[in-house]
Order: sequence, then C-alpha cells, then structure tokens
Amino acid sequence: MMKRKRENMNLYPGKYDSEILNWLKNRYGESEGQRIFQETKKTYQEYLKEAPEYGGKKNGHSTAIYGGLLVFALYHSLPDHPPVSELQDFVQNLFMKPFVILGKIFDLNRSFDMKLIDLVFQKTGDRDRKDILKYPAGFINVNEPYDSVKQISRYHFLRCPNAEFAKKKGMTDVLPVLCNCDYFGIRFLHGTLIREGTCGISDRCDYCIVGDRNPLTAEYEIMTDDNGLLISRKKTLQ
Repeated sequence: MMKRKRENMNLYPGKYDSEILNWLKNRYGESEGQRIFQETKKTYQEYLKEAPEYGGKKNGHSTAIYGGLLVFALYHSLPDHPPVSELQDFVQNLFMKPFVILGKIFDLNRSFDMKLIDLVFQKTGDRDRKDILKYPAGFINVNEPYDSVKQISRYHFLRCPNAEFAKKKGMTDVLPVLCNCDYFGIRFLHGTLIREGTCGISDRCDYCIVGDRNPLTAEYEIMTDDNGLLISRKKTLQ
C-alpha cells in the first residue's frame, strides 16, 4: 500500500509548467501570474492527497488523470473564476499536441487508418482492464466490435476518474474543458467523434469515431449544454 501511495504522490505533470505560467502571466500580469501559479501547484498537491491511488506513471492514462487534476487545481486558483469556455483553447492546446502531429500522418477517412486506430483503442482497452485490477479507481473501459463495413470504431468508459473527482469536489462545471478536448483531438485526425453522453452527465462516456466524410456524421449535430459540454445529438427528421 505504501509503495502504491508513493506512485500517486510523486507524480506532478511538470511538463506543462512553462505553458501554464506563460498563460497566467499573459492573462493576469507577471507578479499575479506567478502567485496564481504557485497557488495552483499547492492546490494540486492538496487534491492529490485526497485522490485515490491511480498508479502514477504506471497507469496508462496518467496524462489524462493527473493532467485533469492539474486543470482542476488551476481553475480553483483563478481569482476571477472566468467561464470555463475561456480556458478551452488553452487546455486543448496543452493536451492535444500529439494529435496535431498524428494528423499529419493519419486520415480516418482511409479504411486502413480506421482499422489501425481501432486496433489502438482495443489495445488501450486491454491495458485499462489490467490497470483496473491494480488501481480500482481508474478508468473502466469497455471495447465494442469494429464495424468494418461502415468503418466505425466504438468503445466506452463506465467510469472516469476526472468525472468522479469533479463530482466529489463540486466542480462538474469545469469538467467540460477536459471532455471537449476529445472532440478536437479526433478532428486533427480528420475524424468525427459522435458522443451522446459522458460520465459527468450519464452512466457512460461513449466514443463513436468515424472519418469526417463518413455518412454517419450527417445524422448528428454537435450541441453545447448549459455547462459548455459538447454532446452529439441525432438530428430529427424534418
């Protein structure tokens, strides 16, 4: 137990420090930005003490989990508590850089690329199911069969640590700034995410991924709820 606790407590996503500090300085000025940055790191450590053991870097979703905690700590530390929509571009750019790079190679309108991305999702699901045996508070991932005819990749989460933490801390209004990044990430791969619910507002976070020219995309529209969460809704027949 002590070993696992150290795994959790020793993890701080410092690779984001310079970008967060620059954003704070640009928004609040040099001295205030520095103060908020230090407050953010302090709040992060407090949140980490409250959080369940996730496994640190050994968890396959460590970036999503600990990066999410850092975003919650950042928002909590902002003195003006702006609408979370004002953080969306910043958070998206913070976490979605790998998708920008992959987008130069992948095009989910190609059948080979869709099969490959589905294989990645299947392998990720296998890893998540191993992780959950060691770290029960992590993501619960359920794979779904690949539709090779319509080229649709699906899977869903029955539990998301970010959603659980947001509910515990009364910060579900901040959760969309994290969840919405999935939409933007898939767009960089020339794809479309069709998501009808997340763990923050329903019993699952579903991922239905297709190429952005797939006919299925025309059947849905992306809507924004009162908290700024992007959700896909089936279009009604006129």
